[in-house]
Amino acid sequence: MNPTDLIANAIRREREQSGISLSALAAKANLAKSTLSQLEAGKGNPSIETLWAIASALEIPFSFLFESASSHSQLIRADEGVKLNSDSSDFSTVLLSKCPPACRRDLYRLTLRRGSIRNAEPHPRGTVEHIIVISGSVRLGPAAGTADIGPGDYYRYPGDRSHSYEALSENAVILLAMESAR
Repeated sequence: MNPTDLIANAIRREREQSGISLSALAAKANLAKSTLSQLEAGKGNPSIETLWAIASALEIPFSFLFESASSHSQLIRADEGVKLNSDSSDFSTVLLSKCPPACRRDLYRLTLRRGSIRNAEPHPRGTVEHIIVISGSVRLGPAAGTADIGPGDYYRYPGDRSHSYEALSENAVILLAMESAR
């Protein structure tokens, strides 16, 4: 199954499990009903921002919009993984590991370019972000507690508050683990 179909099925499944209509979800996610309808039909190429808006409106972890992780071993090379589109060319992300049904954890590799600040809306209540810088340097964290960190540094902070990511070096790569108490 291709990623577009996986996302389409997941949006429909999660919307129906939430007992929310297409119109109500579109309004809550600040999307046009026609856009949401097309996504559920497997048409279109949603951006990260659109998917985050849908996940936030449904009050589910972002990874629920992708198929369930399997229990077998999996190797993802540096140029592989589920690449997610962004409205900005200064930010890209790759979903490395989805949260299995019994867990509430996602793992991402984020690539940032200098000059672009990525502001993130609060995730569901109880979400914690764990960051390890792979290369470069970044300024990130909640608005009241950003920190400048470099290769090998680890920073944990509440992801259920507005937060941001900014590359201080030309390029930066970070590993982001997001866990949710939900």
